[in-house]
Amino acid sequence: MNYQTIQVTELEFALQVTLNRPQYRNAMNLQMVQELRQVFAQLENNLKYRALILRGAEHHFCAGGDIKDMAHAGSQMDSESSPSSNPFYELNRAFGTMIEQANHLPQVVICLLEGAVMGGGFGLACISDLAIASRQCQMGLPETTLGVIPAQIAPFVVQRIGLTQARRLALLGQRISGEEAVNLGIAHTLCETPAEMEQQLKHALMDLKKCAPQANATTKALLHRVNSDNINTLLDQAANDFAQAVVGPEAMEGTTAFLQKRHPQWAK
Repeated sequence: MNYQTIQVTELEFALQVTLNRPQYRNAMNLQMVQELRQVFAQLENNLKYRALILRGAEHHFCAGGDIKDMAHAGSQMDSESSPSSNPFYELNRAFGTMIEQANHLPQVVICLLEGAVMGGGFGLACISDLAIASRQCQMGLPETTLGVIPAQIAPFVVQRIGLTQARRLALLGQRISGEEAVNLGIAHTLCETPAEMEQQLKHALMDLKKCAPQANATTKALLHRVNSDNINTLLDQAANDFAQAVVGPEAMEGTTAFLQKRHPQWAK
């Protein structure tokens, strides 16, 4: 497809999506949100791709929401509009839908965090399965400094780093470095240079290649249910998933490969 705000590239068993509005430090407008949702919809039931790599053009991940987009939405607002038809509501809620869609993709979501990682970009970092951060990147939730709120982002930040740290970042508008992001658990690894970041990505994809695609997808879905399901219900479902996996083609191939001292087919 011809996208105007993102670039999509196939990398063997991974799909790389580059946020591509470098003149705005890859700030998200409604069109970018819609284009991301189109890509994510194509990935939801497609394990041909085992990883989704999210990054930004020209060494910025994402500077948050596009203020110009907000101004345009304001110009369309009718004073008698209901909340559900308010363009500000629709703009904000569309982003929440997109990030929740990304959060539950069966693929491993990898974020490469460089430069500005603000607002919506920060939210995407918080739903990643693996976040690789540049030491020089600047992360934060600047919404309250602009008189607005991190409405769709806040729940994912709390899930990632807990309420105590989320309060500090959201209510003081502080910016943190890549190093502090790793210390807080937002990012997993720290890089000094772009070349090191590419090397870290390469190693991560090599590790991922060893893991069976369906087993990974089922495991990710199980992990998402930990904080929402009753423990006995969760364990019942986990046992059912395990029983199905054991007699499934991946387990048969994995066991056979182990006994034959070779790599399973998905790792080749």
